[in-house]
Amino acid sequence: MKVKMILPALTEAKSPFWRPIKYSLFPPLGLATLAGYLDGSDEVVIEDEHVEALDLADEPDLVAIQVYITSAYRAYQIADHYRRKGAHVCLGGIHVTSLPSEALRHADTIFLGPGEDTWPAFLRDFRAGRPGKVYQSRVRTLIGQPPARRDLIKRHLYLVPNSIVVSRGCPHSCDFCYKSSFFHGGKSFYTQGVDQALAEIGSLPGRHLYFLDDHLFGNPAFATELFEGMRGMGRLWQAGGTVKSILAPGLMEKAAEAGLRSVFIGFETLNEENLREQHKYHNLDRDYHEAILRLRDLGVMVNASFVFGMDGDDATVFDRTVEWAIEQGVETATFHILTPYPGTTLHKRLAAQGRIASTNWDLYDTRHAVFEPARMSANTLEEGYWRSYREFYRWSSIVSAAWAKQLWSQRLRHIAYAGGWKKCEALWNLFIRARQVGIVAPLLETILAGFGKQQATTELGPVQTGIRTTVPACSAEEALPADLVSSLRTLTSEQLLRRG
Repeated sequence: MKVKMILPALTEAKSPFWRPIKYSLFPPLGLATLAGYLDGSDEVVIEDEHVEALDLADEPDLVAIQVYITSAYRAYQIADHYRRKGAHVCLGGIHVTSLPSEALRHADTIFLGPGEDTWPAFLRDFRAGRPGKVYQSRVRTLIGQPPARRDLIKRHLYLVPNSIVVSRGCPHSCDFCYKSSFFHGGKSFYTQGVDQALAEIGSLPGRHLYFLDDHLFGNPAFATELFEGMRGMGRLWQAGGTVKSILAPGLMEKAAEAGLRSVFIGFETLNEENLREQHKYHNLDRDYHEAILRLRDLGVMVNASFVFGMDGDDATVFDRTVEWAIEQGVETATFHILTPYPGTTLHKRLAAQGRIASTNWDLYDTRHAVFEPARMSANTLEEGYWRSYREFYRWSSIVSAAWAKQLWSQRLRHIAYAGGWKKCEALWNLFIRARQVGIVAPLLETILAGFGKQQATTELGPVQTGIRTTVPACSAEEALPADLVSSLRTLTSEQLLRRG
């Protein structure tokens, strides 16, 4: 049987404003996982439209397409194409689960929820000549899951080919979270066995890993045993967690000992009323500043996530949030416009209030205001979103955030990481167009390795770090980063001591 698995490009990934490297980070691990259930005699190919052109002239027997909300229209176009050619087309993913009647118009079979139980059931039915129309996930377990078909992944096209998932879902249920609708009807959080997870980690080449779990630390007992098993492997890894998990006694220490170097944290808002409104209770009464300091002491970077447009936000929220993140020394930040995804509690509430302004799924990319904000206009919300990115990633802001650190080595690594991520678009484009983004991975490993090293001295004079103190002007838009030069020149000894 000839099987084709497709990850269509997100709409924003094809816009003139896209950041190419963001969509060349991780391979489509979900599709590779489903491919693990196929027979050895099946001919299977995975195509990711973010990094390669789709071959639409082939003649597969079975086509499986993973659908996100901003890839929905493209996914339906591809699905219709293959149905006209006589292939059996399957659609699955979060958007399909949220709007099954819409997806059914473009598919022979749809999958609602995770696919660990439904996909193998469908394959049995398909081979028997009686495939169903709708498969609803009920049994939630990763125990005994076959290994993902990583041999189908074109590793050289990705900066982080060693992405891995050892759990599903999240123990929390925030109103705006799209994943909550995906796991409706069964367990919303479950993990692999620790031995199973360690075996997969041990099979991956290189040092760097990225855990794509929604909340790697969601089961502290599992996480603790996993980190103890990883200690001594020499891995460098990144993951996502919550403020609550970061402040949990002992957990981050074990993670750092196992190689944790960066955490994506959903701070989301500095307003407690916003947290209550969105039922993000696990952030309430948590000291954000203490969480950041705890990670810094362990040599772990922070990628902070913020959401704008909650009902407690007015036009001042953007500058206040950016200023706070810079003062805290946050290395990287991700900003979002609140988006009422179909199937979420937030969508139900805003729809009942008549505040949904658009159902064009291409605009549901957290960059557009698709609803009517309570305390500002939609235009103000969008303008503030873009301004936040500009202000946070100015060279002057990057340097100011770096100077929240005590050591020169920490400051220089901060500048190298944040500057490399947002200021080297022209360079990233060259690697991507040459289909060689993977060759940058060793540099990423070197920077991450440095974050885990804490020096005993707090001397503010020159130190031998092996890192050049000049910052290259990589950005096509900022050939000469004058604000960086100005910032460095104006940091007097008195300022260094105060900031240090």
